[in-house]
Amino acid sequence: MDFWNKRLREMIAQIVLLLYGAYGAAGEEVCDSPLVSNLLLSSFRSSSQLSSSHGPGFAKLNRREGAGGWSPLNSDRYQWLEVDLGRRTQLTAVATQGRYGSSDWLKAYLLMFSDTGHNWKQYRQEDSIGVFPGNSNADSVVQYKLQQPVVARYLRLVPLEWNPNGRIGLRLETYGCPYISDVVSLDGSGSLLYRWSPRLRQTTRETISLKFKTLRNSGILLHAQGWRDHSLVLELERGKLLLLLRQGRSSSPDPQRLVSLGSLLDDQHWHHVAVERISAHLNITVDRSTQQVQIPAEWEMDQLSVGADQSHVSQRPVFSSRNFHGCLENLRYNGLNLIDLAAHRDRRVTVAGNVTFSCSEPVSVAVTFTGSHSFLQLPGATEPSPGGVSVGLQFRTWNEAGLLLTFDLPKQDGVVWLYLSKARLQVQIHKAGRAPLELSAGSALNDGQWHSVELSAGRGRLSVTVDKQEGATAHGSLSFPVSTGSHIFFGGCPAEGSSQRCRNPFGVFQGCMRLLTLDNQPVDLIMVQQRLLGNYSHLQIDMCGIIDRCSASHCEHGGSCSQSWRTFHCNCSTSGYSGATCHSSIYEQSCEAYKHKGNTSGYYYIDVDGSGSIKPQLIYCNMTEEKTWMVIQHNNSELTRVQPSQGASQHSAHFLYASEEEQLAAIISQSESCEQELAYHCRKSRLLNTPEGSPLSWWVGGPGPGRVQTYWGGALPGSQQCACGLQDNCLDPRHYCNCDADHMEWANDSGLLTHKDTLPLRSLVLGDVQRPGSEAAYRVGPLRCHGDKNLWNAAFFDKETSYLHFPTFHGELSADISFLFKTTASSGVFLENLGIKDFIRIELNSSKEVLFSFDVGNGPLEVRVQASAPLDDDRWHRVRAERNVKEASLRVDELPAATQDAPADGHIHLQLNSQLFIGGTASRQKGFLGCIRTLQLNGVTLDLEERAKITPGVRPGCPGHCSSYGPLCRNQGRCVERPNGFSCDCGLSAYTGAFCQREVSGSFESGTSVRYAFEDPYEPSGNGSARPSSVRSDVTPRGENISLSFRTSQSPALLLYVNSHRGEYLALLVNKHDNLEVWFRLDSSGGAEVLRSSVRNLANGELHTLTVRRLADAVSVQIDQNTREHFNLTSDVEFNGIKSLALGRVFESDELDPELARLASLGFTGCLSAVHFNTISPLKAALLHPDTSPVTITGSLARSSCGSSSPANPYAETTHNLSGKRGGVMFGDQSGSVGSGQPLVNTMKTDSALIGGVIAVVIFVIVSALAITARFLYSRTFQSQEIKEVKPEDSPVFPFSSQADSQSVPTENQKEYFI
Repeated sequence: MDFWNKRLREMIAQIVLLLYGAYGAAGEEVCDSPLVSNLLLSSFRSSSQLSSSHGPGFAKLNRREGAGGWSPLNSDRYQWLEVDLGRRTQLTAVATQGRYGSSDWLKAYLLMFSDTGHNWKQYRQEDSIGVFPGNSNADSVVQYKLQQPVVARYLRLVPLEWNPNGRIGLRLETYGCPYISDVVSLDGSGSLLYRWSPRLRQTTRETISLKFKTLRNSGILLHAQGWRDHSLVLELERGKLLLLLRQGRSSSPDPQRLVSLGSLLDDQHWHHVAVERISAHLNITVDRSTQQVQIPAEWEMDQLSVGADQSHVSQRPVFSSRNFHGCLENLRYNGLNLIDLAAHRDRRVTVAGNVTFSCSEPVSVAVTFTGSHSFLQLPGATEPSPGGVSVGLQFRTWNEAGLLLTFDLPKQDGVVWLYLSKARLQVQIHKAGRAPLELSAGSALNDGQWHSVELSAGRGRLSVTVDKQEGATAHGSLSFPVSTGSHIFFGGCPAEGSSQRCRNPFGVFQGCMRLLTLDNQPVDLIMVQQRLLGNYSHLQIDMCGIIDRCSASHCEHGGSCSQSWRTFHCNCSTSGYSGATCHSSIYEQSCEAYKHKGNTSGYYYIDVDGSGSIKPQLIYCNMTEEKTWMVIQHNNSELTRVQPSQGASQHSAHFLYASEEEQLAAIISQSESCEQELAYHCRKSRLLNTPEGSPLSWWVGGPGPGRVQTYWGGALPGSQQCACGLQDNCLDPRHYCNCDADHMEWANDSGLLTHKDTLPLRSLVLGDVQRPGSEAAYRVGPLRCHGDKNLWNAAFFDKETSYLHFPTFHGELSADISFLFKTTASSGVFLENLGIKDFIRIELNSSKEVLFSFDVGNGPLEVRVQASAPLDDDRWHRVRAERNVKEASLRVDELPAATQDAPADGHIHLQLNSQLFIGGTASRQKGFLGCIRTLQLNGVTLDLEERAKITPGVRPGCPGHCSSYGPLCRNQGRCVERPNGFSCDCGLSAYTGAFCQREVSGSFESGTSVRYAFEDPYEPSGNGSARPSSVRSDVTPRGENISLSFRTSQSPALLLYVNSHRGEYLALLVNKHDNLEVWFRLDSSGGAEVLRSSVRNLANGELHTLTVRRLADAVSVQIDQNTREHFNLTSDVEFNGIKSLALGRVFESDELDPELARLASLGFTGCLSAVHFNTISPLKAALLHPDTSPVTITGSLARSSCGSSSPANPYAETTHNLSGKRGGVMFGDQSGSVGSGQPLVNTMKTDSALIGGVIAVVIFVIVSALAITARFLYSRTFQSQEIKEVKPEDSPVFPFSSQADSQSVPTENQKEYFI
C-alpha cells in the first residue's frame, strides 16, 4: 500500500511540475519552479550521514523533519549530497540553508551535474568560477541564479567550507522546469539522410541546430551536399569541431578548413551546435563561441547526412572510422525536427544502419588529480605473479611533466617510476647494485587528448606502449623479477610523514586518468570513492575536470596560446603587442609620438588605435620639416605620361595604398590635417573645361569606396575648378583651369587636396587624351598627414572638487589605461569608475607612489609602483595600467612594471555601470590638482579639452611643457613653449634638426675659406636691428668657449682663426707632429703664447672632437675622451674688438707671426663639423644661411656627413621604401628589422646599391645627351627637367619634373614644433 501511495504522490508531483512549467513557458516563459520539495526520500543520496535522522532525505529547504537537515559522518571535502530529479530537467537556480536549529551550515560549495549519476561535470560561472558562496547562519536562505541554465537529471553538491564552530549541515532547493527533447543514438554504423523537397531549396537563409555527446574524439556530425557537388562537413577531430568545405570537383583531395571551434568535446557531455547561413555568410556556434565564415555565393543545399559522410549512406550498416559514435539531440533544420521525422518514418528521412531513439551511454569513471597533494593508492599483488606485472591506464593533461605511477620492488631494494618528462613517457627502474633501466616512448603527450599506457614486466622483458596501434612501444631486457609489492601509487605520493613508503622526484601529475587496470583486472574507482578500496587524497572521482584555457583564447592580436593545468601563457613575440594577453601595443600611435620621444626621420611601425583591432603598419615618418609628416605611399606616385589607348576614349588609373582601409581611415581621422598632391601637365589636353555640365576628367576619393570629385588640387570641393580659377589667374580668363585653355604650349594645373573627407585619392579618370596632338601626364603624390590630435589633448584641474565625467568604461576582460600627468600635489585620484560591487581606480597615493586598484568580484586587488624621486615635481610622468584575465600591471615612466596575478579560478568580468570620473571621484575622495594629458582607454583617446570647455573648475590644455621636455633640446638648443607642445630653437646651437642634435658639417679644400665678420661697432645701424646671427665687435670678452669636430690627414693644418681690430688673435691648429696647438696673442705689442696638447695622432683621418675654454688667464683643452688639460696665460686676459673668424684658408695674415702666416696660407683640407665660438656657429651660418648671415665663402665648400657616424644629408634616411604587396603591387624594399623605437635605415643591400648607382650614372649620361640634342634641335626654350619614361618613343622635351615626392622633400629648420 505504501508503495502505491508513493507512486501516486510522485505522479501527482510530476503532473503539477509539468503544468506549472507549461504555464510559465506559455505565459511569461518562467522557468523557476521548485524541484526538490516534492521529491521522495529515495531521490536523495549522500557520501555518508551522521545518523538516520541526519540522512540526505531531510535536506529540503525550510523543512524541520529529522534533525533538520543533512549532516555527514565526517566534515571534510570528500562529502557530497546527491539529488535525482527523476528525468532530465532544466535548472536555473539553487538555494541553500543550514541545518535547522544548529550551528551547522556551509560557507562555500561546488555544484556538479550529470545525466546518468556518473561522469559528473562541475558548474562554472564565467567559465572560471566554480565556488558558490554559502550561508552565514543556519536559518537564512541564500539563492543563486545560474548564469547559464543547466539540463541534467542528477545534481550533486560538494561542501568546501563550513562553520568552523559546527559541522557540515545542509538544506537545499533547486529551481527550473521540464526539459523535452528528441534523442537519437548512433554507433558508428548508423546515419540519417534528409532530402530537400524542391520548393524548400530556393532559400537564402538556413539554420541547423543540434546537441551532441560522445566519448570519441573524431567523427562526422553533418555532411551537407550542395549544388555543383559543393559540400560542407561538420566533423570532430581531436575533440575540436571543424567546418570543412569541398568545392565541386576540385583537383585537391583535401577539403578546405574554414574554421575550428570548441575543444575537449569528447567528454560525454552535451554540446550545442548551431549553423546559420545568410546568403554567402555562415555563422557557426559551438556552445557559447561563434565565428563567421564565407562560403560560395551560389551555395544551395540538396541533402543533409547526419552521422556519416553522404557517400557512405545506404540501407545497410557501413562502419567507418570517420562516422559519428554517440548521441544527438533536438536536431532541427529551419525549425523542422529531423529526429522526430525519422522516429515516425517520414519519407523525407532515410534511416541507415543501427539507429536507436534513446541515448545509451557507456559508464566511464574518471578521476581528476587536482593539485600538489593529489594521489591514489591501490593495493598491489599479494603474491608475485609468474607472468610478472601489467599496469594499464588512460590519461589526459596539459602538463609536460608529472608522475603517473610508482611502486617499490618488494625485498629487492628497488623502485619503478612511470612518468612524463618533456611531454614524453619515461620508465625508470632503479635497483641497488645495478645500473638504472630507462625506456622512453611517445611525444607531445600534453595535448589534452586521452592517451593509453600499458606497462608490462615479466619473463626477462620490460615494455611500455603508448596509444596502442597508433602510438609507439619501447622494449628493454630485465635481469630480475618485477612485482608491485603491497602498494602502487598513481599521480603522486602521500605527504611526508606518512607511514607509506613512496618517492616522487618528478613532480605530481595534474590531469585525468581512467580505465585503470592491474594485472589486466579493471579497478573499480567507485569503490575507491566509497573508501572500500585503497586510499586517496585531493581527488575528484567520477569526473574529469580538465579545462581548455586556450579554447576561445584570451591571447589577443594573434598571440599564440599554450597552457598548463592551472594557467595559460600567451606568446606575443610576433604579434607587435605585449602583456600577459598580448593586449598592449609596443608601438606608438603616430609619427608625432615617435618624434616626441626623440627619434628622427625613418620608417616606424604605427599602431593608430593602440590596443584596438587595427594592425600596426610600417609608415615613413618625415621629421625634417617644421611639421611631422606621416607619408603613406601608393603604387604610383611618380609623374606618369598618358599613352593613348586604341578604342578607349578615356584614361583611368587606380591607386593601391601601402596601408589597409581601416588604417587609412584612422590615420586621417586622428591627424590634424592631411594633403595629397594632384598635378596635371598638358599640351592640347583639356582638364575640366567648364564649371557647368559634366567635366572631362574627375577623380574618386574619400573613405570606403570613395565618391566622385570634380575639383582639382588647390581648389574647393564641388567648385569644378583648379587652383588658378580660385586665384583668378588662369591662362585663359574664360576658363577655370590652365589646361582648359587648350594651348599647344605645355601648361599645368597642380595643387594640394586638403579636405580630409575626400582623401585619399583612389582613382583618376582623364577624358581628353585621345585627340590628335594631345599630350598629358599626371602625378598623384603620397598621402601626407601631420599632427596628432590625441598627443597633446589635456585638461587642467585647479580644484580638488572638480572633475570630468564620461560614459561608462567597458573593459570586461581586458582594460588598458594610459595617460600623462603633472602636479604639485602629493595625492589625488586620476580616474575612477564604479559598478554595483566592482570598481577600477588609479590614484597618486603619495608623492612617490601610484596605486592601481580594482575589484572584479574576488575582492579588491592593488598594484603599487614606488618611485625613488617625488612625482609631484610639476613634470610630466607617464602611467600605464592594464588588467586582464591573467594579471594586472602598473608602470610609471620607465620604472620596472609592478604586477599582480589574477586568481586562477576567480571572477574575470569587470562589470561597471556608473559614469567614468576623471580628475575626481564619485566616492568624494580627494580629487586631483594638476594636468592630465593623452588619456587613452583601450586605445581610445578621451577628448579632455572638449569636455573641459563646458566644465567649471577644469580648463582645456596645459602649459609648461619645457620643464619636462627641455632636455630634449640638445647642444645649447632652447626649449620654446607652445600652447600644444613645444619647439627647440637651434639658433644659438651649432647643430640643427628637431632637437638640435644633427651636426652641420662641411668639406674643405685647400683653397676654401669661410670668413665670419663681426658687426662693426662704428657702422650706423639704421633702424637699429642687426643682421641675423651677427655679433658686435666692440664686445670685449674675458674668455672664449670654442668647440668643433674635425677630420683630416693634413699636418700642419689651421683649424680656426679669430682676430681683432687691434691686432690680437686666437688660433687653433694641428702642428707637424700631429699635436694640437692653441695660439693666443691678446697683447698686440707682444708675441703669441703657444699652448701645446700632449694628445697625438690628430691627423690620422679619424673624427676628433675638440673643446677649448678660456676664463681670464686659465685655459682648458679637451680632445675626444682624453683627460682635460689645463694651462695659464701670462699676457693680457682681454680680447679687444673682435673683427672676424676664419675657417680654412686665411687671407688676412698681416698681423700673424711668420710661421702662423705660412700655415694660414696652406688652408685646411678635410672636414669641420659643429663649429661653435661663444654664441655663434659660423659653419652653420655659411652652410644653411649664407644669404642672411655675415659670412664670406671663398672656394669650394660642400655640406657633408663627415662630422658624425650618421649621414648629414637629411634625406639619406629615406633611401629605402616600404615593402609590402597588396593586389599584386610592390611598394619597395624592406629588408632588415624594425624595432619599436628605431627607424628602419640602411637596409638596402650593398650589391643593389652598387648596381643602382651604375644604372643611375648611365641614365644621367643618356638624359644629358638627349637634353643637349633637344636644345640644339628646338628653337623654343624649355626648362629642362626629367620625367618617368613610359615608352622609348616618349618625347625628350617633356618639360616638367618627375620628382617622386616633391611635397615630402625634407628641409632643415631651426625650430621643430610639436602639435
